[in-house]
Amino acid sequence: MDRIVASGLLAVNLVVFGHSRVVAQAAAPSRPAAQPSARPAPAGQPAPAKRAASSPKFDALVLEAGNARDAKQLDRAIDLYKQALAIKPSWDEGHWNLGTALYEVDRFAEARDAFRKVVSAHPDNGTAWALKGLCEFRLKNFDAALEDLLQARKLPITGGRDVLDVARYHAGILLTRAAQFDQALMILNDFGTQGNESPGVIEAMGLAVLRMPLLPADLPGTKRDLVLLAGRARYFQAARLMAGARNAFELLVSRYPDTPNVHYSYGVFLLAEEPDKAIEVFQRELKVSPQNTYAKLQIAFAYIRKGEYDKALPWAKDGAAEAPTDYVARHAFGQALLETGDVPAALTELEAGAKLAPDSPIMHFVLAKAYRRAGRTADAEKAQQEFLRLDKLFREARTGSESIGGIPLDAPPGSRNP
Repeated sequence: MDRIVASGLLAVNLVVFGHSRVVAQAAAPSRPAAQPSARPAPAGQPAPAKRAASSPKFDALVLEAGNARDAKQLDRAIDLYKQALAIKPSWDEGHWNLGTALYEVDRFAEARDAFRKVVSAHPDNGTAWALKGLCEFRLKNFDAALEDLLQARKLPITGGRDVLDVARYHAGILLTRAAQFDQALMILNDFGTQGNESPGVIEAMGLAVLRMPLLPADLPGTKRDLVLLAGRARYFQAARLMAGARNAFELLVSRYPDTPNVHYSYGVFLLAEEPDKAIEVFQRELKVSPQNTYAKLQIAFAYIRKGEYDKALPWAKDGAAEAPTDYVARHAFGQALLETGDVPAALTELEAGAKLAPDSPIMHFVLAKAYRRAGRTADAEKAQQEFLRLDKLFREARTGSESIGGIPLDAPPGSRNP
């Protein structure tokens, strides 16, 4: 899908929702002022920093570079920006304009270095972090790209929804590649709420919901129909088109009954409204993939939510044995132990889980409950206060039903005391 989107002075050519790249070009004012201006910076562009009086040579280069860029003479504009920056290395707008011009001509390493200077001077510029991350993506520095794009998500991204969508899409597919499937789906969910059902979005959702740690470009052709059907089901779920989601998941299960994570994804869909049926579906998943730890943990949490702690315990115990470094497994086992009366063993599991995930509100919530059961009032109060602090932060982020442990895992029950 090719479309040119203009937002303020930032134009983004989106060729994103197939397998192709994103091209970002930030246009400078067509006639830059020779002296620093007090007017707001263009969308995404850093605000002008205070600088010494401009030299005539510098002013001439800036003007000429802007004219060259307006005329789409990008190679010439790049050379002129470099000359101007050699005179004034602290010219932040120059690094921005150079970076966007370099990106447009596919010189991603140089563009990345230019954006690196922008974020060094303006660490709160989410758009610059996003563009730096996209450069890293094009250079196949995927870990660095993901780090940058997640940083961008913490900050304001100007330039309109399209810039935000580009960053969101790439963060989602990179999280899937890193096997952080639940987090990927939380991000990709927004496309469902927007009604964006482009093939690339459906494909990205399908890879995440089937827990396949691949980039879309690496998807084998033989798996494409499977992934698109799973992605369509997940899209309907995210868009709250539940009848369509159910039909798609049932079709997925009927066509691919022996494929790992097909039953799992259907079980997740069922958890909120039909937990008993979800448990049955997770058990079918385990016949296909006996070592699917997440299916076991979903069963454990489903029983915990139903108050059937004795039934939850063996599933949680197996999950914790298979994934001792996963805080979710420690949470499940610890809570099952707590509710079946083994408080000391529960504390061991829950304290380990809190160390593995110190930023998880739910871990501190359940840990506070366990401390109260153990009569450790001071520790319980400390854990409760940490829960309240993290809960406040957590509510600023959105989670989804795909989280292990239910709808959703880390959405604690408000500020009520354990």
